[in-house]
Amino acid sequence: MKLRRRTRNLSLFLAFWMLLTLCALPIHAEQARGGSTALDVLGSGMETADGSLNLSCKSAILMEATTGAILYTQNPDEAMAPASVTKIMTLLLVMEAVDGGMLRLDDVVTVSANAASMGGSQVFLKEGEQMSLEDMLKSVVIASANDAAVALAEHLCGSVESFVVKMNEKAAHLGMSSTHFENVTGLDDTAENHVTSAKDIAIMSRELVRHPTILQYSTLWMDSIRNGEFGLTNTNRLVRFYRGCTGLKTGSTSKAGFCVSATAERDGFSLICVIMGAESRDVRNAEATKLLDWGFANYALYRMEAQALPPIKVLGGREADCPIAHASFSCVLPKSAISSVQKSVQLPESVNAPISVGDTVGSMELRCGEQVIGTVPIHATASVGRIGLFEIFWRMLAKFLMI
Repeated sequence: MKLRRRTRNLSLFLAFWMLLTLCALPIHAEQARGGSTALDVLGSGMETADGSLNLSCKSAILMEATTGAILYTQNPDEAMAPASVTKIMTLLLVMEAVDGGMLRLDDVVTVSANAASMGGSQVFLKEGEQMSLEDMLKSVVIASANDAAVALAEHLCGSVESFVVKMNEKAAHLGMSSTHFENVTGLDDTAENHVTSAKDIAIMSRELVRHPTILQYSTLWMDSIRNGEFGLTNTNRLVRFYRGCTGLKTGSTSKAGFCVSATAERDGFSLICVIMGAESRDVRNAEATKLLDWGFANYALYRMEAQALPPIKVLGGREADCPIAHASFSCVLPKSAISSVQKSVQLPESVNAPISVGDTVGSMELRCGEQVIGTVPIHATASVGRIGLFEIFWRMLAKFLMI
């Protein structure tokens, strides 16, 4: 009786194996699907304020630094003279060269006659004087030194003209559509078309603060160069008088009025505030304070860290299931909406092998009430190969022999 049962099971096994051989089909992991960005979220129903604060300036914008979400605008795209706020782009190109290994903070920069001739804000560099690149950077960030800005441009590119070409190329790359640079300082007495917009300033400011070394300088109220013999005082008074201010750059000329790109952070929420064309330094600072206060009072950054989920069943795989996790997500929301975010997981009952690490197998949808604020992918965190016919055969044979 026992022999007859084994013979019958063996016959069934062989028949099943032959069926697999004749009918085996290719099995593929599901294709990846992209998630939404924070900019998509704010553009899908959560409208930004526009001019409602009636700021006393020609142009303004408030941007969240992590996501790039725009929270407030007032004539943000008009091209106008930016004064020394220009130097944000000058600093950005230098910091990219430093972080890219082309320059070092301890490099020695030699001052040219051209750099020494710059007027306006300066640290009174002399032709032939040598100074570390770091001290040059501090002079530009803290004291808005025109002479140091020119010296840095010449050190990196050989001439101001070549550096300005790179400034405009970088502006185009970043999508700064209202911008055209003619110099590295923002001096506009002889400039014919040296312009940018509040939105473009926010864009390049966001790029600059990705280089943390800059924030080490822009947060300083006072410092010194030349071995402590020459003092530097920050032109951005918000650094001293506004809680959480981390920089960034001021500027003023008779053509531009008083401008600032001010960055601030509170409880991990980072804002970039741009004010252009204010009537005075005090008005500029007051309007920047008002706009930053409004942003911190009304908005917050919603964060969801990447996290593992229960494994998903795998068909035709060398393993029965696969570990999965959802991606991280962040977006700006009104403070009142943060606690009402709801999550729903969208996964099939199973996926087909083979699966590679990073393959998207589902998604997680995030909602505030009826509004979808984001969709993030759920991906495999391990690979699962497709099982071969011979491996199936040996597994079944092993199981059979144990009967």
